[in-house]
Formats: sequence, structure tokens, C-alpha cells
Amino acid sequence: MNGSELNQDSKPLPARLPSAALFARLASIGLLLAVLAALFLYAGGWLTPHALTPAALINTFESLNGAHPGFRRNHAKGVCVTGYFESNGAGQALSKAQVFRAGRVPIVGRFALAGGQPYAADTPKTVRSLAILFKLPDGEEWRTAMINLPVFVVNTPQDFHEFLVLTSPDPQTGKVDTAGVGAFLAKHPETAAALKEIGSHPFSSGFGDSPYYALNAFRFVNASGDRTSVRWWVKPDQAVGAGDSAATSDKNYLFDGLIAQMRSGPLRWHVIVTVGQPGDPTAQAASAWPADRQQIDVGTITIDTIESEDTSATRDINFDPLVLPDGISPSDDPLLSARSAAYSQSFTRREGEHKSPSAVSTAEVEK
Repeated sequence: MNGSELNQDSKPLPARLPSAALFARLASIGLLLAVLAALFLYAGGWLTPHALTPAALINTFESLNGAHPGFRRNHAKGVCVTGYFESNGAGQALSKAQVFRAGRVPIVGRFALAGGQPYAADTPKTVRSLAILFKLPDGEEWRTAMINLPVFVVNTPQDFHEFLVLTSPDPQTGKVDTAGVGAFLAKHPETAAALKEIGSHPFSSGFGDSPYYALNAFRFVNASGDRTSVRWWVKPDQAVGAGDSAATSDKNYLFDGLIAQMRSGPLRWHVIVTVGQPGDPTAQAASAWPADRQQIDVGTITIDTIESEDTSATRDINFDPLVLPDGISPSDDPLLSARSAAYSQSFTRREGEHKSPSAVSTAEVEK
């Protein structure tokens, strides 16, 4: 035994007591853990069971659509695509984001139908979506999830939840509560106006000839630090056909039509930035900006390959609208943070589940 380990009476030296600083550090760690635990409980809805948490919203989607493990809780039925974005440089006056420098960046994306039922039959009036991830040279990403409606139906997450429940058929009767919907519209004139605006934009015949809108406002920041409120949408190069309301026996006819178009060649959309003016609402996704606002074509999205979710890594991407490059920032729209949190909740759940085959199968895509 080393002599330094004993005192003069050959007795072990007493262990040092923790210092006051160490006690303070342990206390702060304990407090941090308590806060983290509280946040997890809140996210799960345990501390506020009647509040609209991300978990509560996703629970509602699951309740309305049934259990479909491994799939997105909304926009469950989809197909994956790849291609590129060719910037024409016109966006640089508004934003310093690299994506707007003249040149080409790769993209991955996903076409889908709204709703949480991955095997539902395609219908002419089902809302369609296009989500895109732009891969920038320095590792940054820009993710945007768009739908084929020019405005959203509500302005707040709470109103969305209420409207979603009211407009969903009752499981027992199969009917929508028309009286409840009428009362909601009377209370929310912005929703009534939004539905009128949506009705003035008839759906196109399919995925490939449809415009898609980001709905929420964002802010572009240029190299001089100037901030501009914007919205964006994508305009198809393909001729727009009238929506087909005729009955069809092909439950995947919208996806089959997209696949057939892709076999004939790439599909293209122009990315159009709408420039806001002072006074234009940035926190009201249900309100359209005046039609005379400047529209800037900043480049073209080209989609040249299509693949089933069964084989594509894009299936596992969370198209969080708050994943933004330097030069693009969120607005004060409360739906943005709500969408981001709900997407995260959906992603976390499905990533821990067994993946079932997609309704749009690999064999169908390749035939």
C-alpha cells in the first residue's frame, strides 16, 4: 500500500465532502431534468389533457382515419420523386439564400393526397400535395410542403382542429354535422371567405397539371438585410386539364396518371414568389393577398424520376416547413410552428412502427 494513502495513524483519510459549487451544479442538473420531463409530459398532453398539443392533434387524425402504423398521419398515400431546381437568379434581390443563385440544385419530393388513409381510393376533389426538399451546396436544406388550394381554411391551430372534426363524417351515420359546420362558418367569416376563394379555383385533372401553394407567409432577407414578406406557389408548365368527376374503377387513377405522364418525359413547375406589401396579413393563412401583388418567377422545378415509397428513402423525410436556409425565415403565422410540431409528432410515431406496403406499389410504378 502506498504511504500517501494513509495518515500517520495508518488510518484511511476521510473522503472529501462535495463542495458548495458541486451541490449547486447537481441542483441545476436536477432542475434541468425536471424541466425536460415537464416538456415531454406537455408534448404528450399529460399535464394539459384538454389543450391542443401536437400529440392531441395527431391523436385526432388517428381517431378520424383509423390506425395505419408506419404511415404519415396526414397525406398518408403518396409516391416519391426526384429532380432538380434551376434558379434563374431573379430571387437574389429578395433573398440571400443560396438556392436563388443562378444554377441548379438537386431536389427530392413527394406527391400525396390529404387524409390519413394510405389505401383510400383517389377522388377528383381530394386535396393534393407536393412536398419538396432542396439540397443546397453547403449542406443547408429548404423544405416546403404545398397543397393545391390557394388559401388555407382557417388561421389558427385550434380552429383547424375544430374544423377538421366538424367536417369529418360521423362514424355511426357517415354524415357530416351540417348544423355544426354552419355555426362554425357563422363564427369564422374568414373560413367562409376562404372556401369561396377555393371554390373559384377548380381542381385540375391530376397531379402533374396542378398548381401547389405554400399557403403561409414567410420573410425573405437579402444580402443588405432588407426583409420582405412573401408567399410562394408553383405553376405547372404542363397544360391544365379540367378535373374529371366521372366515376372510375381505378382506385389509384390520379397516381397512375402521374406515372404515365412521367414515362413521357419530365414534368416542370415555375416557382413563383408573391411579394407582400405593408398591411398584407402574414398571420392569416385563410386570407389571400390582393391579386395585383408582384409575382416573380425565380426558377423552375423539374421532376424526372418517380419511385414507390416502398423503395425510396424519401418516404422517411419529414417535410417540416420550418427547415429553412439562411435568407428565408418564418413569419408570425401561428400555423407554421403548429405544422412543424405536428409533423415531428407524426414522424416520431411512424419511425418506430413497422412499414406496410404502399398503395402505389413498386410494381405499379415500374410496369
